[in-house]
Amino acid sequence: MKHYLDFEKPIVELQRKLEELKKHPDTHSLGISFEEEAAQIEKKIEETRRLIFSNLSPWQRVQLARHPKRPYTLDYLQMTFADFSELHGDRRFSDDRAIVGGFARLGDQKVMVIGTQKGRETKENILRNFGSAHPEGYRKALRLMRMAARFGLPILTLIDTAGAYPGIGAEERHIAEAIAVNLREMMLFDVPIVAVVIGEGGSGGALGIGVADRVLILENAYYSVISPEGCAAILWKDRAAAAKAAEALKITARELQTLGLVDEIIPEPLGGAHNDPAATAQTLKQHLLKQLKQLHKLSSAERLKKRYDKFRSYGHYWEKPRAEAA
Repeated sequence: MKHYLDFEKPIVELQRKLEELKKHPDTHSLGISFEEEAAQIEKKIEETRRLIFSNLSPWQRVQLARHPKRPYTLDYLQMTFADFSELHGDRRFSDDRAIVGGFARLGDQKVMVIGTQKGRETKENILRNFGSAHPEGYRKALRLMRMAARFGLPILTLIDTAGAYPGIGAEERHIAEAIAVNLREMMLFDVPIVAVVIGEGGSGGALGIGVADRVLILENAYYSVISPEGCAAILWKDRAAAAKAAEALKITARELQTLGLVDEIIPEPLGGAHNDPAATAQTLKQHLLKQLKQLHKLSSAERLKKRYDKFRSYGHYWEKPRAEAA
């Protein structure tokens, strides 16, 4: 079953018209052949798709980032990486299925890959907790990162979560501490680290595996301190103002790059990553290999200093002079 977003309706209508024409070729317009009319509609579909997807609003990109057919971490582990061997458990409480990780191969390089994983249907979403990790998920990620550092393997993280799980159980098991420890430890690992926001990058849940030498983002992903709905509920007292909040939060890939919060934007096929997952996976692979090649040229000390300086430079602000403010 295909899933269409509201702003894709003009494309859907043209596609239906084309399908109807192909089913009943004798109904084509007078004075023009079936092949010519079909070609005209196909051209119109391509033009309409290009027009729509070259002028997306921030809220529309958020909708694309949440598209149910968008490739998830496990999809990329099959298409971008090879020889993935999953590791389980935090050795303290349980195995959180919202975070997956293990050894893999990227090209001819051995790496440790860790990512948040959502589900595509109800049963899997319950298993994956809708991609929102518990404390044990972040502790599992930290265990795997420490293992990678011990063996000198680069760490690659794939981020796709609305945020860490905010339930009572997570609070009882100290989720804030689990994320905080990850932030501290990721700043200190002396192996190359690359983080990629592949869909949603929500709050501390994303940052818990997001401290890296290079932070990349897919073209239609977003990265934010809070979801547009959460921001709208706080500032406008109405979650229906999510589109306005998305505009104000500056959470799209292009805006994040302008603000210096991400290092590189990974392009997606026209219409989004779900339109051609295989092509997206290959593009991701090329960008990861390029970043690792650059990072391997640096010494451990240089990488650590650049990583520290990178995150210290976040959070610019401006102050008006007193006379002007008055």
